[in-house]
Amino acid sequence: MFVDFKEIPEDAKVWVYPSSRKFYPNEIEAIEEKVKTFVENWKSDDENFKASYQFLYNRFIILTADDVATELSNSDIDASVSLIIGLQETYEVALLDRMNVCFKQGEHVQYKDLKDFKKLLKNKALTGKTIIFDNLITTKQDFENFWEIPIEESWYNRFIK
Repeated sequence: MFVDFKEIPEDAKVWVYPSSRKFYPNEIEAIEEKVKTFVENWKSDDENFKASYQFLYNRFIILTADDVATELSNSDIDASVSLIIGLQETYEVALLDRMNVCFKQGEHVQYKDLKDFKKLLKNKALTGKTIIFDNLITTKQDFENFWEIPIEESWYNRFIK
């Protein structure tokens, strides 16, 4: 059942899907509709199941599901991945590539492969204070507290020389 993101418990499962590009304004409404429809129908046979999503910075799709009250099966997770694969194909973006890094430069969110990210750090184009998105977080609590943090406070700090 779709619920407001605020109603999802702190220990709920979270998946962050960063897009390789910012979505265009004419794409956003359709993407949100597809994601919301999926969440509304995800495990619809289980009245205890609660799930939600957020669409942030016109670039990130955040899915969350309360997997404590109702356990997620592999097929439930596969269904969510199928949604994301479908969005990748429709909008010609990468959403599942975990070897890329997202960070803020001013008001903009940048998306770089890890090799280019390391070069930016080496060349001092980024500092430890640069805000990075840790897209590998797994719970709502981590999402709320550790998704947007300075590089020096993240696991990416190992790349700072």
